[in-house]
Amino acid sequence: MARLTSLKWPLIVKPLIFHLLALLVAFFTLLMVLVRADSGGYYTIQTFAEVAADAVHRDADGNLFVQQTPDLTEALQTSPGAWFIAEDDHGHHVTFGHVPPAYASLVGLLDGIPYGDLRGRERGDGLAVVVRQHTGPAGKLTVMAHGEVDTLTWQMALAAHIITVPIFLLLALVTIVLTPIIVRRALAGVERIAAEAKNISASRRGIRLTATAVPVEIAPLVNAVNEALERLDEGHERQRRFIAAAAHELRTPIAILRVKLDAADDATSHSLGLEVARLATLAEQLLDLHRMDDDGPKETLHLARVAKRVVADLAPLMIQSERTVSVAVETHYPVLGEAGAIERVISNLVLNAAEHGGRNVVVRVQGSCLEVEDDGPGIPVEERERVFEPFQRLRPRQTGAGLGLNLVRQVMDRHGGRVTILDAASGGALIRVEFPMHPGANVPAE
Repeated sequence: MARLTSLKWPLIVKPLIFHLLALLVAFFTLLMVLVRADSGGYYTIQTFAEVAADAVHRDADGNLFVQQTPDLTEALQTSPGAWFIAEDDHGHHVTFGHVPPAYASLVGLLDGIPYGDLRGRERGDGLAVVVRQHTGPAGKLTVMAHGEVDTLTWQMALAAHIITVPIFLLLALVTIVLTPIIVRRALAGVERIAAEAKNISASRRGIRLTATAVPVEIAPLVNAVNEALERLDEGHERQRRFIAAAAHELRTPIAILRVKLDAADDATSHSLGLEVARLATLAEQLLDLHRMDDDGPKETLHLARVAKRVVADLAPLMIQSERTVSVAVETHYPVLGEAGAIERVISNLVLNAAEHGGRNVVVRVQGSCLEVEDDGPGIPVEERERVFEPFQRLRPRQTGAGLGLNLVRQVMDRHGGRVTILDAASGGALIRVEFPMHPGANVPAE
C-alpha cells in the first residue's frame, strides 16, 4: 500500500527553508554591496578608547597624565603603534604615543566631537581612529584613539549575524506557528466535502459536493466528482425505469397464464401453478426494487398484526405447496416503519423459508424483533453473508431469483434495523430482523 504524504512538508517546511535561504542570500548580497561601496577599509576596534580612558589620571593641579595599566600594556603588545588623545570638559588634555600630524591639530579641540570613526587608506598608516566619551579615574573624557585595527568586512559580518539571527529565529517561529493555522483554514472546505462524501451511498443519491469553499486548485477535482455522481444517478434512474417497466410487463402475461392454468382440468396444468406463482413473486420483487427508492410515510405498527395479516395472505400458497406456516406472538412493542415495506420483509422471509427450508415455517414476534424459523437444512455460517447479495442462491439448482433476502436487508437498512441469520433449534435456519426501539417501546403493544 502506497504511503500517504502530508501537506505539511510541501506547504510548511519547504517554504520555510526557501524563505530563510532567500533572506540569507539577499542579506549577504546587500552586505557585500555595502562593503564594496565602502572600499573595504580598516578601522580601530572601539574598545581601545575605553582602555585609554582607564589609563588617564589627574594630578593635584587638575592636569591629566597617563599611567600604565595592565590593559594598556596588553593593547600595546597587540598594536605597538597605538596612540590616543584624551581631553576633559575644562580643556585639559593629554596625549600618548605618536600622534600623526593629520590629527595633531585636534589636540585640545575634541570637546565638540563626542563620537566619530575615521580611517585612512592603508592599514598601517595609523589614521584609523575612534572618538568616544568614557568615564575613567580622571572623570568624563573624550578620547581619540588608534589601537588594534580590523577589517570592516569581518566586523560588519559579525554585526549582521548578531542582528539577523534573532530575526531569522523569529521568522521561523512565526512561520511554524502560523502556517499550519493558515493551511488548516485554507483546507477547511476540503474537510467539509470529505464529510459530505461520507454520506454518499447507493441508498442516498442526488448528493453533490460543495465546490464553493474549496481552493481553486481542488475545485476541478470536486467538479469532476460531481459530474461522475450525476452520471451514476442518471444510470441508476435508467436502471430503475427499466426494472419497473419489465416488472409491469411481466405481471400481465403472468396473470393471464395463472387464470388459464386455474381453469384447466388436467393435473399437469395444475402442477404448473406453483411455477407461475414463483414468476409472479419474481415480478413483485422486481417492483420492490423499484419501490425501494420511494419510501412511504412511516407509522406506528404492531408487528404481530402485520405478521398475522401477511401469513393469512400466504397460507393458501403454503397449503398448495404442502407446507405449514404459523405465527407465535410473545410480548411485543410497537415499531416505527413503512407498512408496505415491512409486509414485503415478512412475505419474502416466509417464501424464502418455504422455498429453501423444510416443511414447517414459524413466524415469531418478540419485542421489536421478528423471527422466521424453518426446519430445513439451514444455512452454513460461511454462506450467511453471501446470501444477502442480489441474485445469489445457496445452491446452483435452487429455484427463485435470489432477490428475497437482498430486499429484506435493504428495507431493514432503510429502517435503521438489522437482519441476522442464526441456527434454529430444529437444525434449520432462523432469520431475525430487529427494528430500532420506538419512543413508546416501554409500553407493550395490545
